Amino acid sequence: MSDSIEILKHGSLLQHGKLNDRIYLMKLAKDDSSDIIQTLHKISSENKYSKIFCKIPKWAAPLFFSEGYVLEASIPKFFNKKEDAFFVSKFIDSKRQQTNENSKLATLSELLHQKDLTKAHAQNSASEFTVRKLNENDVPSIVEIYKQIFLSYPFPIHNPNYILQTMEEDVQYYGVEIEGKLAGIASSEIDKKGMNAEMTDFATSSEFQGRGLANLLLSSMEAEMKAQGISTLYTIARLNSIAMNKTFLRLNYHYSGTLINNTNIAGKIESMNVYYKHI
Repeated sequence: MSDSIEILKHGSLLQHGKLNDRIYLMKLAKDDSSDIIQTLHKISSENKYSKIFCKIPKWAAPLFFSEGYVLEASIPKFFNKKEDAFFVSKFIDSKRQQTNENSKLATLSELLHQKDLTKAHAQNSASEFTVRKLNENDVPSIVEIYKQIFLSYPFPIHNPNYILQTMEEDVQYYGVEIEGKLAGIASSEIDKKGMNAEMTDFATSSEFQGRGLANLLLSSMEAEMKAQGISTLYTIARLNSIAMNKTFLRLNYHYSGTLINNTNIAGKIESMNVYYKHI
C-alpha cells in the first residue's frame, strides 16, 4: 500500500492516502492558491484523513493561518535564495496532535544544546569506501536495502518502477560501495527552479551500520549539489532516529521545527524534524 501523487490544474503537487493518513501539499502553484484550501479540505473530508501537511512559500501563509493551520517548521531563503518556506499543518483529528515521543524530544533538546558533536564517524570512512552516483543498473540493490531497512515508507521506495521513474525526473541517488557492493544509499530530490534539494532516503545495509556512511554520503552529496547550482539543502528526519539527527547536526544543519505525527515510516506514524543548510 502506498499513497498516490496528484497534480492539480495549475501544477500544485499533492501526495495523499491512508498509509500516512494525511494530505501532503508538496508544491503550491500560485494560480492554484485561490481555491487550494477548499480543495485540500474536500479531499480530506472525502477520505477522512487526520492531518493536512503543507510546504508553502511565505506569501501564502496568511491564507492557511486564517483557516486554522499551525506553523510546525520554516526554512529561510528556501526558494531561489529569496522566499522563505513554511511547513504548516492542520490536525483534523485532535488525537494526531498528541505525541508519546516526549523522551525523544527531550533527547533532541539535549543535542541542540551540545556545542560539539563528535565528528569521528564523519572522518573514518573516506579511504575505505567509494561514493558514486547511482543509475538504473543499481535499482535492484537500492530496493533490496530499502526493503531490509524500512518496514514502511511514505513513498513507494520498495517498488523498482518508482525508483526508475524518480531517476528519470529530478531525483539523484547516491551510494557508498565497498569492494563493489552497495553498502549505503541516499537521494537528493532537486527543485532546480527553486534552487533547493531535499537530502533524503538514507539507508545503510545492516552489515555496515555504525561506520559513518550517512556522514560520508551527506558530505559527498553536498558537494554535488553545490556544483549543480543548488543553494539550500534540507531534510525531514525521523525524530526517533537520534543517529540521523546527529548526522545533520554534525554537518552544521540548522534545526527548524518538528512535524508532529507526520509520516508512516518503519511500520508506524512518527514525528519528523526539519533541518536546513545554505551552501
